[in-house]
Amino acid sequence: MKLSVSSWSFPHLTLAEATEVVRALGIEAIDLGYFFKPSLDKNRVLADPEAYGTEVSASLPVQPVNLFHLFGEDLEDRNLARVRDPQHLADMRSVLKFARAASIPSVFVLPGMINPGQSRSQAIDASAEALKPLVEAGQRNETAVLIEPHLGSILNSPDITQELVQRVPGLNIVLDLSHFIAMGFCQTDIEPLASITGHVHVRQARPGLIQSKMEEGIIDFPGLFGTLRDSGYDGWVTIEYEHEAGTSSQFDDVLSETVKMRDCFRAWTG
Repeated sequence: MKLSVSSWSFPHLTLAEATEVVRALGIEAIDLGYFFKPSLDKNRVLADPEAYGTEVSASLPVQPVNLFHLFGEDLEDRNLARVRDPQHLADMRSVLKFARAASIPSVFVLPGMINPGQSRSQAIDASAEALKPLVEAGQRNETAVLIEPHLGSILNSPDITQELVQRVPGLNIVLDLSHFIAMGFCQTDIEPLASITGHVHVRQARPGLIQSKMEEGIIDFPGLFGTLRDSGYDGWVTIEYEHEAGTSSQFDDVLSETVKMRDCFRAWTG
């Protein structure tokens, strides 16, 4: 396992500046997305994916290892649990071309929300059907298409997450304990998901709070790293602290918490 850092952890830096911070921390990888100042140009990803992917890859001094693709303008817009949208697959084909050109091994999307008039079961059915062609397209492109269970999504428990993954051949998840911990689950409830994990996000959390300072949360990170290793996971572990106005995260020192997590990981790896 090796460390990466999410570009959106540094909302006021350009992508070039964020990569230099990551390098200064002794980390040689970064996760990319469409958020805040270090964002990619989503329109170029969709309209000119191969040329833009080559350009991005050549410009980065660190390795891009994951792309967070959001289909719509926010979590609800064009979410995967709505009525099936053929444009999802068309967009994903472009995203996968971009990822291949930029040498990004995995892309993750969100599983969707419960939409008006839906039950959770209906939303999960819709999401599973929407995900199948996306995962198949990723397999043809040799790029993993993953989902991230998150607070407020249709995947509000580890068991429901397992259920959805079992219904979509080849699907794995981005494992981020903070979402489930905030919902009140114990770490031992969540760690069985290591067996279906294709990428990892780490930040400290506690019940009711999706992000907290390292000393104030309840996640046992050495225990998590050991569980991942024992499950056979040898991919990227992305430090994903956020600093977003209007949320509790605006009070966290992202750089200090990133360094603490880096040091925790290094202490465990020896």
